[in-house]
Amino acid sequence: MKNLTFANRWNADLIDQYYERWLENPDELEPQWRAFFEGFELAQSVTAKTGPSAAAPGDSDPITQSRVIGAIYAYRSIGHTEGHFNPLHKEVLENPRLKLDRLGLESADPAKTFHTGNYLGGVFMTVPDLLERLKRTYCGHIGCEYIHILETPNRRWIQARIEPNDNQPVFQNEQKVRILRKVMEAEQFERFLHTRYVGQKRFSLEGAETLIAALDVLIEKCPHMGVEEIVMGMAHRGRLNVLANILGKSYEYIFREFSENYIPDTIHGDGDVKYHLGFESVRPTSSGKKIELRLAANPSHLEAVDPVVEGKARARQRIRGDWDRKRVLPFLVHGDAAFAGQGVVMETLNLSRLKGYLTGGTIHFVINNQIGFTTDPRESRSSRYCTDIAKMIEVPIFHVNGDDPLAVAHVMGIALEYRQQFGDDVVIDMYCYRKHGHNESDEPGFTQPGLYKQISQHPAISQVLRERLVEEKTLTDADANDLTKEFQQALNDSFLRVKKEEEEKETKKKTFEGSAAVKQPAYNFEPAKTHVAKGVLTRVAETLTTIPANFKPNSKIQRQLETKWQHFQDGGGIDWAFAEQLAWGTLLLEGTPVRISGQDSERGTFSQRHAAIYDVETRVRYVPLLNLDPEQATFCVHNSSLSEAAILGFDFGYSLDYPDMLAMWEAQFGDFGNGAQTHFDQFITSSESKWGRVTGLVMLLPHGYEGQGPEHSSARLERYLQACAEDNIQVCMMTTPAQYFHVLRRQMKRSFKKPLVIMAPKSLLRYKDCVSSVEDLTKGRFQELLDDEKPAKKNERLIFCAGKVYYDLINHRAEHKIDNATIIRVEQFYPMNEKRLAEIIEQYKGFKHLVWCQEEPQNMGGWTHMYPYLLKAAGRPPAFAGRAAAASPAPGSLMVHKMEQQALVEDAFSL
Repeated sequence: MKNLTFANRWNADLIDQYYERWLENPDELEPQWRAFFEGFELAQSVTAKTGPSAAAPGDSDPITQSRVIGAIYAYRSIGHTEGHFNPLHKEVLENPRLKLDRLGLESADPAKTFHTGNYLGGVFMTVPDLLERLKRTYCGHIGCEYIHILETPNRRWIQARIEPNDNQPVFQNEQKVRILRKVMEAEQFERFLHTRYVGQKRFSLEGAETLIAALDVLIEKCPHMGVEEIVMGMAHRGRLNVLANILGKSYEYIFREFSENYIPDTIHGDGDVKYHLGFESVRPTSSGKKIELRLAANPSHLEAVDPVVEGKARARQRIRGDWDRKRVLPFLVHGDAAFAGQGVVMETLNLSRLKGYLTGGTIHFVINNQIGFTTDPRESRSSRYCTDIAKMIEVPIFHVNGDDPLAVAHVMGIALEYRQQFGDDVVIDMYCYRKHGHNESDEPGFTQPGLYKQISQHPAISQVLRERLVEEKTLTDADANDLTKEFQQALNDSFLRVKKEEEEKETKKKTFEGSAAVKQPAYNFEPAKTHVAKGVLTRVAETLTTIPANFKPNSKIQRQLETKWQHFQDGGGIDWAFAEQLAWGTLLLEGTPVRISGQDSERGTFSQRHAAIYDVETRVRYVPLLNLDPEQATFCVHNSSLSEAAILGFDFGYSLDYPDMLAMWEAQFGDFGNGAQTHFDQFITSSESKWGRVTGLVMLLPHGYEGQGPEHSSARLERYLQACAEDNIQVCMMTTPAQYFHVLRRQMKRSFKKPLVIMAPKSLLRYKDCVSSVEDLTKGRFQELLDDEKPAKKNERLIFCAGKVYYDLINHRAEHKIDNATIIRVEQFYPMNEKRLAEIIEQYKGFKHLVWCQEEPQNMGGWTHMYPYLLKAAGRPPAFAGRAAAASPAPGSLMVHKMEQQALVEDAFSL
């Protein structure tokens, strides 16, 4: 490069080196260097075409030309740092990197024109004109972050969408009035509740009412973009407003929920507070088409619903046959502190491009009220923006002023278009404020006195927009006043109707259309027909063990398959993994789809499953369960990300909206379920009681004491048993492959749905005696309790147990030729079949000793759960044979494990 007169600012040798690299391969350089050399080359080419004396592009000035290109890049990259999108900031601090001297343009001739490269399609502009337009585009009420996106087409699309009109909203007058109308509806609703229900919690939207207008714009735009359904998730702030003004839940019903005497017409159980409830509706649009809206119920764990919504959306896409994932849109509303602080947000973002979990892009809308309860942003995050975490997946982020509903609506339109174009997530960060404290009884002035003094003097959003529209003669003051009166009258009428009902002490139960609650039959122990005809089972077994002729599997897998087929032909030796796939295969032939996901679920943590087999030379994937029959149902097996919370939440959401599928989530080890405890507690165990939302999700939690130490021994059985009540979940720990086969099929054969938690085996997967016969699958059914196959000759001792320890007990009994002990297995802890339990105990009248034996310490496992059942059925308290109470689930020493295991087995026969 010659005549580089500004090399005093740079290392000239370095520039020459980079220039040579740029000539050979531009993509090797960082974006700012590419922009610099593109500008230099552009200036040289312009000079060559027009000549040094040409008037249009203002003399040969390659250095200034390159700096012009650099300035464009700078504004595209960091223009948002000078954006006016915070409604509480009257002035914005200047970014020194955007000053003329830092851009190298302080001495540029203001009359000369320079080429703008790919900005505005390539035109000539003076430096002042260019900078004015760049500031208007990138430093106004909308700040754009997209340069971190590596895909050039995506960046170019955004530039083409925002730069020609300087990123300014363009709406017809009727659209502007509609946006004002929605803001006013939101404000009137909040004010009405605030004055009529003083001090009651509602987690108001005040300060962020623009959300309602933005959602309305989104819904109106959906039919034009091919979207037929929106699956939504949000925390409690603003939920009542969204329910009323977007989903159409009646004012009357919401007002009843505020009544102190309100008793919900729950068809499920305990119910939940009004600002946690979900809703479904079909909303007409001005285009004449209708949009289905589904708002998921959510607990107070703010972001826990995120993966649930993704799972629900994926299920809805499947139901609609939306394989392009364009017709069902996931939409998540976040809080600023939660978006930056809750780990499940990152986990959910990470799902966005994973084969088994992608939904074609989610629009994330952050209600950025610039505070988390009482915590300032500087105390709650280390990044500039609460949305910086989203840069990990290279998606556009728009920061927008919540006091400018037109700008927010404009960005919402761009977000939907981008999502439909690229099938990717988009983040909208709406800067606003929270008018009251965390809830309406909270006093924010205690901790943020200055901030809340400013907020108390801040004008309403509708007032700002109203004045703007009146000034530009879009509507008159009288028109705006009429709108206000109209909303107020509707609210008053609804309130008076509810008040009249209360005064008349009306006892009629109130229901509302749109409830997602499901009424189902009560749990019962009626046997389900789960056995399968021998011919069908043979067909599945043969397919599972047959590899295509030109396919080359791993030799060890090939031998395993041959062994499985031989055992099947011999009528026995069906191991755990084979029974599992036989259950899946028979369900698939019956028309029931099956999905299993989790860490390493294709192969299985213990290399037991091999649901997908890979060619050792080509790595072509072969899934036997996809090759049963042309008319079979779909089988999906997905290795998940290394996440528990997001994956379990996703699979739970999937199971809610696709109940006809056997949906399964598998933990790599049972104790990894700890990472998803929020979803177990707040959704799976309680969703039917709180929200009337039922699921048949199956959860596999590998559990068993084999001396592996504290971390991979216990799935914490006791935690799930502690959550058992009102027939809410099923908790099982089976001891045979046949039992596993039948319990999986039973899950899809009954008239009701309940989550199924399975303490899955580890060492039993390959234990020689843990096998079943073909006849067990063709004639049997699931048994909640298994009586002793070889009852003792002398009924002196009854030993109850569950899981792997059963095999230790029967081996000890056989080895020591004990003939006075009967061993009974509890295969289903909950719901407990008390009738069958009493029957089994009754047939062993005269026993002297009653024992509960378990591997787990006394403060863990099934002991405290089983104690009252055994006491009631036997009329006497059971003795405990197991490890002593401990802080840790298991010892770290293999030798200590063996000693403890031997001792607890011996205790079972001696206590």
